[in-house]
Amino acid sequence: MDAITLARMQFAANITFHILFPTITIALGWVLLYFKLRHNHEVRDAKSTAASHQSKWLDAYRFWIKVFALSFAIGVVTGVTMSFQFGTNWPGYMNTVGNIAGPFLAYEILTAFFMEATFLSVLLFGMNRVSNRVHTVATILVAVGTTLSAFWILALNSWMQTPAGFEMRDGVAHATSWLQVLFNPSMPYRITHMLLACGITVSFLLMGLSSYRWLRGDHGADVMAALRTGAFTAAVLVPLQIIAGDLHGLNTLHYQPAKIAAMEGLWDSTKRAPAVLFAWPDETTYRNRYEIAIPDLASLYLTHGFSEEIKGLNEFDKHPPVAPVFFAFRIMVGMGVLMLMVAWTVAWQLRKHSLKPWLLRLLVLMSFSGWVALVAGWYTTEIGRQPYIVYGVLLTADAAAPIARPLLAFSLSMYLSLYAVLIVSYISVVFYMARKANPVADDAHNTVTVNA
Repeated sequence: MDAITLARMQFAANITFHILFPTITIALGWVLLYFKLRHNHEVRDAKSTAASHQSKWLDAYRFWIKVFALSFAIGVVTGVTMSFQFGTNWPGYMNTVGNIAGPFLAYEILTAFFMEATFLSVLLFGMNRVSNRVHTVATILVAVGTTLSAFWILALNSWMQTPAGFEMRDGVAHATSWLQVLFNPSMPYRITHMLLACGITVSFLLMGLSSYRWLRGDHGADVMAALRTGAFTAAVLVPLQIIAGDLHGLNTLHYQPAKIAAMEGLWDSTKRAPAVLFAWPDETTYRNRYEIAIPDLASLYLTHGFSEEIKGLNEFDKHPPVAPVFFAFRIMVGMGVLMLMVAWTVAWQLRKHSLKPWLLRLLVLMSFSGWVALVAGWYTTEIGRQPYIVYGVLLTADAAAPIARPLLAFSLSMYLSLYAVLIVSYISVVFYMARKANPVADDAHNTVTVNA
């Protein structure tokens, strides 16, 4: 591999690992706020001191705040490492578009990260040291801070996909309208898509860990409260994600047609594009091998008709590598369909006040299924932008630093080894915390009865 490919792989490894944890904290912050508000409501209704210490919502809050803290800590560390790579591996990026990227990164730190870090200490250690009202406010601010952090980063990433509101002077980008830079054409779709992905990821984590605890004999009300929260949230958010994905696809077709062509494995331009279910894209012969497709279907969901021509890959002098984008997109869609079926099945079973043990075991296996869909979608977006680092403005090759291949290969191997250890450790610790909550093993049951 050449040095640029190794540098891309190193940054991809870093951001892939990093993005897993903000995905959890962004949505879990709001879940914690929901648990806190439900607890406050119960306390007001009960009007007793005992109720303030005996609540399924408070118990759920206390367990899931540990998961939040662990995820936040790892996300911060990997985020710092990723920031250094802008200077070490990609100096051409900041030299060319630093006037725009720099303020976004600064705002993310000043308005979001400091808010999260400051009030997280109150969240974690202040429950018995400050009033309930102050602790609730801290929960709100942490949830807002995580979302603000996502807003600034996604706004910058959206600008890199659909740059607007700038002009080039002597090879350097200068903003001419910060409103256009911020609210660039793809920003609303990307932020909506990502926030929904965070919610779905946490919903399945809620269901998975709660199912694990239930199967081990922890039949507390807080366990079922968390499971129900995850199930009904996922049942609502997954269909919304499908709608958001459709709108995002229309936007991408308009501004990044080469990416859509790679996603669909479409080589020749046509008004009646088939939906390729499976194929092996071959860039040497410019065709798909072993193709299984449904005629005309892609035109219906891409353009909602047959009047608009969809450009094929052969129309573009520069287009992304086809196979990675093609397969990543199908993994994302396939996982989304599976999550939809599982979420609706669990919600339906909960409405009947019973869950089968096999379904609980499936939920345990799908605890981190949101990560699979998320990473596949992220690869579709980022690889689909190639060969540009800022679409139509800056080529990836022009932003890379002249680093020797052996040094990049060594650092990449060290990153991958460390991240493999950390991800296994994180998942092990999360399930350990679930076991520690109630280590009693559960006997096999044919049916699990659930209180309404």
